[in-house]
Amino acid sequence: MLQTLRNAWRIEELRKKIVFTLVIILLYRIGNAIPVPYVNVSQLSNYFSYMQNTVLGLLNVMSGSAFSQATIFALSIQPYINASIIIQLLCIAIPALERMSKEEGEEGKKKIASITRYSTVGIGLLQGFAYYMLIKNYGFLEADAASSVWAAIVIILTLTSGSALIMWLGEQVTEHGIGNGISIILFASIISRLPTSIITTIQNVISKQLNWWVAVLMYIGAILIVVLIVFVNDAERRIPVQYAKRVVGRKMYGGQSTHLPMKVNMSGVMPVIFAQSIASIPATIAAFTGAKNDSWIMRIFDTSSITYAVIYFLLILFFAYFYSTIQFNPIEVANNLKKNGGYIPGFRPGKPTSEFIQKVLNKITLFGAIYLGIIAVTPILISHFSATASLTGLSLGGTSIIIVVGVALETIRALEAQMLMRNYKGFLD
Repeated sequence: MLQTLRNAWRIEELRKKIVFTLVIILLYRIGNAIPVPYVNVSQLSNYFSYMQNTVLGLLNVMSGSAFSQATIFALSIQPYINASIIIQLLCIAIPALERMSKEEGEEGKKKIASITRYSTVGIGLLQGFAYYMLIKNYGFLEADAASSVWAAIVIILTLTSGSALIMWLGEQVTEHGIGNGISIILFASIISRLPTSIITTIQNVISKQLNWWVAVLMYIGAILIVVLIVFVNDAERRIPVQYAKRVVGRKMYGGQSTHLPMKVNMSGVMPVIFAQSIASIPATIAAFTGAKNDSWIMRIFDTSSITYAVIYFLLILFFAYFYSTIQFNPIEVANNLKKNGGYIPGFRPGKPTSEFIQKVLNKITLFGAIYLGIIAVTPILISHFSATASLTGLSLGGTSIIIVVGVALETIRALEAQMLMRNYKGFLD
């Protein structure tokens, strides 16, 4: 990874993209430090210190602590993620949107992206209003703003504008920087909390609230999870492909053996990000409407509850299959093999080949989804059955590690792909 970064930094074009990405991250972190007016930030932050293992704590982690400090980026990328989920599901349910996304090519994709942007603003308004009601119900507004309509308008519009600005920053990174912009911003949010998390753990060990050996086991477990993620992320199922010999003019082509690579974790971290957003919706709505922490819905959908873990796991399975279906089309692959004179030994070209590829895809997707689900859910179960572990926010650890490591690996792969493309261009020139 470090070697890839050093090699990329030597290339002027990639160096500009890396610097551009870092500048966007810096702007995002600056926005995370600008508070929304009319909010008593000290009282709000003190309240969130007791909310680590709740859905509000989860939202705070994903926003890089901006949610607990009522900054202009408090809503983070959640409105955009929710809008993306809704639009992608509608593209399957509504034929007109499906045709737009598939048949109209680049123009159709631009229209879908535009619809997603408008949906992000709409969801941002709803979440901004809900956030305002949350701080109002708990008395976190300043005294002169508690009954002011102007204060409500300013807070809601500021939060909505912040979520729209984050969406724009993410799109700029995707277009002009390195990697997926939204994933990079989420990566920066989680990493920004790492020093605070380490300091909190040390303080808990010093104050005897956490046994030292528990803290050591936690960090050893985190390292093992990182190793597992890296190992599975590079794992792939290679289907042998044989190309028949054919004569074109006076030359003979084909006859070589190769393979069709199918990654075990084809969809990356997206199932985890989307599943987390959907699983937290009931508790988020309840929290925003003023439900107490000991109410039944908050207990059931708490981020350390069994119900939340089961729903989270099932959603990861769903989105893993959903994304593998979008990204890999067995029928198209089988047709391409047939056109180029390729075949899988033991299977006739055409439908038998596509059915075999689909069967393999289902198996490796199931394995990849279960792997993601186990890593994400295991810390939640440990936190549920261990009062000591809950002091450290352990239930959020698995999700955070998957996202951080997954985004880092995807970004490195994007750098390597761009360096490879540049080498090809240099060779052709």
